[in-house]
Amino acid sequence: MGVWRFGQRFGGGARQGLALAILPVALCLIFGLASVSFAQKTAKAGRKVILQVKTQYPEILKDLHVGGQVRLTATVLPNGTVASIKVRGGNPILAENAVKAVKNWKYAPAPSQTEEEVVLDFSDRSDR
Repeated sequence: MGVWRFGQRFGGGARQGLALAILPVALCLIFGLASVSFAQKTAKAGRKVILQVKTQYPEILKDLHVGGQVRLTATVLPNGTVASIKVRGGNPILAENAVKAVKNWKYAPAPSQTEEEVVLDFSDRSDR
């Protein structure tokens, strides 16, 4: 009795081998994208910002086309003032400017303290 190889039962052609190699990758992509879409649907709506201070985009970074997103988590007190901010990601210089601005934001009052996710986009094309 010989050794049975994967694909031998169905003829074992090169096309079938390629299809079998692509199948796990395709399944990973499908399930990976599905989990991202579910995560987006379950995101809660945050508190409304009632006073938003504009973030300063350093001219030198704008000239060098250095941009991107800065992700922050702001701890907001029940009265709507920002108590603290944690930088979650982004260019350190842009993050510093983002923190300075968000510290001066004012949120709508709420019954308790909350944590608000803030994502700021810095782009040299934003004012064109």
